[in-house]
Amino acid sequence: MAPLKVTKICCIGAGYVGGPTCAVIALKCPHIQVTIVDLNKARIDAWNSPDFALPIYEPGLVEVVRQARGRNLFFSTDVDKGIEEADLIFVSVNTPTKKSGVGAGFAADLNYVELATRRIATVATSSKIVVEKSTVPCRTAESMRTILEANSRPNCRFDILSNPEFLAEGTAIADLFSPDRVLIGSLQTQEGIDACESLKQVYANWVPPHSHCRPLVFRAVQLAANAMLAQRISSVNALSALCEATGANIDEVAHAIGYDSRIGPKFLKASVGFGGSCFQKDILNLVYLSESCHLPEVAAYWRQVVEMNEYQKRRFSKRVVDTLFNTITGKRIAVLGFAFKADTGDTRESAAITLIRDFQSEKALVNIYDPQVSHEQIWTDLQEASPLAPLNTIKKQVTICKSAIEACKDAEAVVIATEWKEFKDIDWEAVYASMNKPAFVFDGRLLIDADKLRKIGFTVTTIGRPSSTLV
Repeated sequence: MAPLKVTKICCIGAGYVGGPTCAVIALKCPHIQVTIVDLNKARIDAWNSPDFALPIYEPGLVEVVRQARGRNLFFSTDVDKGIEEADLIFVSVNTPTKKSGVGAGFAADLNYVELATRRIATVATSSKIVVEKSTVPCRTAESMRTILEANSRPNCRFDILSNPEFLAEGTAIADLFSPDRVLIGSLQTQEGIDACESLKQVYANWVPPHSHCRPLVFRAVQLAANAMLAQRISSVNALSALCEATGANIDEVAHAIGYDSRIGPKFLKASVGFGGSCFQKDILNLVYLSESCHLPEVAAYWRQVVEMNEYQKRRFSKRVVDTLFNTITGKRIAVLGFAFKADTGDTRESAAITLIRDFQSEKALVNIYDPQVSHEQIWTDLQEASPLAPLNTIKKQVTICKSAIEACKDAEAVVIATEWKEFKDIDWEAVYASMNKPAFVFDGRLLIDADKLRKIGFTVTTIGRPSSTLV
């Protein structure tokens, strides 16, 4: 039995993983028809928009979609048709952290994965390769196989692969064009190895074929990789607190330790805290897995990475309050950036949400500006962060602005929450002229030239550096 030659791919889920990944597959494999399906009509309409106003922002994504859409890349709400026609199906649906029930706050909610899997079993009339692509816990592929085998039609078989993604939002297209590694997990049966080879042949259209088929253990690799990266960020953030207290400069400390070949320079940038769809979710999954395996010390170790991240956010918002004479009641705070990091419109676990919630609780007036996040998304996130406050109440304290300059007007303080390049290039002299005095800037991303702003007249506080009164 030879590996199947894939000619049609269906991706269930048009979000941050499925959309860019399958758009790049379509671009690099013009001989393969790629259909991305989603029940969210508004999202599919955005993917199909004539002006390419795509539902997510990612540098280079518009160019990829522009080249492939209508040629061999299609977006549709007809999930059943996509399933029926495909040789290979990516399952790339949302897997949020559970909010209730067993494992609430830690375990991944696999409801959408199960629904998609059951739909495949119900609709498919021919054999398929099903690729688990969502961020899921270990052994999810085994659960999918159980569901598919229990519900499949006669003479219809499914081969399950695990193909975890290692994309960094903001560089996802570059990561897809030149991935560090492509991991494919399969059963070590002949059928499983053949299915793995079929997916390898898809990637081989542009990725050097260095990967090998392995047993389905690669979700542990993804959890471990994200946990280790998040651990580095929390470690440097813990050091940033020490630097502020002792008069050291976290940039200089990180630069020096980055020269150690055993450590390296990456992921040593102090900030107000990490966010995004993967780091916190994967660490919490690791905590839940450790507790399920009766390893409380291991669970406590990894839980501390998340607790350090939350502490960093609280510590930064408290520093704002303390610096502004111990009260921000009635004061206007400009928050520049709402996405969890630059070059993405994703707001999941964004530090800005926590900061704004803290400022609201102190009865401050908050102006927000972000170049990519929609107003609708900002209101949704703020309401979710303060579920007991009606949206109308939130809107009395919060204003969404059209530019950074507008957000800073009549403000007492500017808080940089996302490292968008345009914030570095703002006309800071004009900002200073428009603000109430004394004018404060709080740099939570090590983005601006603090000395330059101090010469203009600002009082500048930078994360990981001592207050100006200590210099």
